[in-house]
Amino acid sequence: MALRDRFRRLVQKPGSVDLAPFRAVVEEAGRREDRIRRLTDAELTAASTPDLIADLAEFCAVGREAARRALGERPFDVQLTGTLALLAGHVAEMATGEGKTLAGALAAAGYALRGESVHVMSVNDYLARRDAEWMGPLYAMLEVSVASVGQASTPDERREAYRAGVLYAPVSEIGFDLLRDRLVTDPADAVQREARVALIDEADSVLVDEAMVPLVLAGAADLDPADPRYADLVRRLRPGLHYATDEEGRNVQLTAAGAREVERVLGLDLYAPENLATLTAVNVALHAEVLLHRDVDYIVRDGAVKLISESRGRVALLQRWPDGLQAAVEAKEELEASPSGEILDSITVQELIGRYPVRCGMTGTAMAVAGQLTEFYSLQIAVVPPNRPCVREDEPDRLYATTADKEVAVVEEIVAAHATGRPVLVGTGDVAESERLARRLVRAGVEPVVLNAKNDAEEAAIIAEAGAPGAVTVSTQMAGRGTDIRLGGGPAASAPGTAPAGRDGSGRDEVAAAGGLLVVGTGRYHSSRLDDQLRGRAGRQGDPGGSVFFTSLQDDLVTRFAPDETHKGPLGDDGRVDDKGAHWIVGHAQRVAEGVDLELHRNTWRYNQLIGLQRREVLAERDAVMTGDAADRATAADAPAGHAELTKIAGADAVAAAARQIVLFQLDRCWAEHLAFLADLREGIHLRSLGRGLDPLVEFNREAVPAGKRLLGDARRRSVAAFEDLTATEDGIDLDAAGLKRPSATWTYLVHDNPFGSLDERALRGLISMFKGRRR
Repeated sequence: MALRDRFRRLVQKPGSVDLAPFRAVVEEAGRREDRIRRLTDAELTAASTPDLIADLAEFCAVGREAARRALGERPFDVQLTGTLALLAGHVAEMATGEGKTLAGALAAAGYALRGESVHVMSVNDYLARRDAEWMGPLYAMLEVSVASVGQASTPDERREAYRAGVLYAPVSEIGFDLLRDRLVTDPADAVQREARVALIDEADSVLVDEAMVPLVLAGAADLDPADPRYADLVRRLRPGLHYATDEEGRNVQLTAAGAREVERVLGLDLYAPENLATLTAVNVALHAEVLLHRDVDYIVRDGAVKLISESRGRVALLQRWPDGLQAAVEAKEELEASPSGEILDSITVQELIGRYPVRCGMTGTAMAVAGQLTEFYSLQIAVVPPNRPCVREDEPDRLYATTADKEVAVVEEIVAAHATGRPVLVGTGDVAESERLARRLVRAGVEPVVLNAKNDAEEAAIIAEAGAPGAVTVSTQMAGRGTDIRLGGGPAASAPGTAPAGRDGSGRDEVAAAGGLLVVGTGRYHSSRLDDQLRGRAGRQGDPGGSVFFTSLQDDLVTRFAPDETHKGPLGDDGRVDDKGAHWIVGHAQRVAEGVDLELHRNTWRYNQLIGLQRREVLAERDAVMTGDAADRATAADAPAGHAELTKIAGADAVAAAARQIVLFQLDRCWAEHLAFLADLREGIHLRSLGRGLDPLVEFNREAVPAGKRLLGDARRRSVAAFEDLTATEDGIDLDAAGLKRPSATWTYLVHDNPFGSLDERALRGLISMFKGRRR
């Protein structure tokens, strides 16, 4: 290996992809640029053939020129490097403001030119629609069809959109469409067509933070909402006397005195076997009352409970907690109960992404989760350097003994920066903290703009102005990912990558002279990657900027994940702590939190792997029934007399169609019942396993595997019984007699992670807590 190559690999980030081959292609593309520029528009478009992508240098040269003409933007060399990384099936790590959207569009076009259908997955409707429209002229010049899907799209609009070479859509909508297609009884009713490539925007958020979030298709069922009596009852219980809280394990339980009080109010023996449902309802209500906090875990908007995504700070659209907990929170807030129902099918985000033969993505913070991306998706990271070196100044953390001292220091820092005309973006932990800080700033004479889950619809407009002179923007973790913060501010409607009026004007010069955008974190998040995302809002494309995080030994991160660590060193007059050991505690707590999250991810994935395998077996059977004569042949073999008689009366085609509908119904029915069985099994398996020192996963598989093997046989037996009950006339077969009653209504939603975890997950947290804090 040449000395230069050895040096390059030495300085390259460990675990990252070697960029040298990509750079060589980009350099060759640069040498061809003059020739490509002399082409007419028609000649440029004519060059966009399947053969083009075979020569990557030619593709990059044509794509660069198409972007310049169609969008008014000439991609930088680093953007083309990112495009090539995506085309190679990697995750491209590109800093904020480096043009990921354009790099992704060129890669999607490249895949489409190869004849591979591409789904570009975003985190919300707004970004999917914006990027499809913004990149539309580029795709048109390259003769690649593009479309987008959102929550409001009709089935016909979806069906048409999925025919495009490149589809932009939220990952949830693609998952929901897949679930609905899995229950159609006529292939013509499906909206999706198989896609080969998943290109994921904000890849770390989708592939890690939301990997195990189940997307659910539910059907109407007669399930009772939470009884408001239980919400009223637990509201009157006193902490310490009637219940004990374990913040570390996110758990709460009745004390002996609390149980007696509940029994007195309800007039029953709470722990009698016949009152198990009541005991469960009281416990769920207690969890909702004590451990779930308004404006932290959820907000109330338009008469409904809206969950907040911990990783992004936004309202978690379409998400809800498991039905019992969701209903308990609604009863707590005295709201009308939202629809509940039976789960007909579900799929996790990780399983959804795993269906695509080719996976790639882009984000500003991938290396921090490189291990997980490799472990769960076989993805590698291509760390693409910025077009201009980052000159942002990242200060060391400022640590304080108490939350009160920290909050005073945060306000003083913001006020001082604001006085110089420097814009400040403040990242807070939750809605309540953002609003509390805003009130303190107003009292200090600063008028901030607050961006949190309560006004996330205005996110793009607010973030677009966060770089204006003297602007103070207080935000939750959402921090406007997907929208550039430009020094001097800019029109809210401007698309990322275009230069607003303030970019080259006096506003930008004024802000640059003041030091650029200052990012202030009011505490470390549970993941260092979220810290990096917030910090990365400043210093885009070589702009000046700075960041500083304020932490305290009373922060939730420390008290939950390093509760046994103490500090007795000296304090400054303002409560500031400079001792290295104290700073180690904060870092240690964050590392423990990251470790817990990773183990929970692995644990959940182990359970879902088996469920996914069982679902694939059912789907294979279902496809054979829906698209062939498997149902007709099976019923002819299992019920020959009835089959012959019905065929004689109604005809072979009518009997085959009836058999198909019966078998599809019974397969779907058995799968829904199997999902309910598995959910109950997993939630309770720890009682029989941990108590006896057994592995919960082994015990789960011991019962789940045989149940899965019985599923197809059960569906076949039910189908035969239903088929034998059919009656027919010359006008046709009476399917109503077979009891094929599907849900009167269906809807989709995401099950937000149970904030307390399933019981086995809580046990895992407790086990980890026994060992943490013991090593330095």
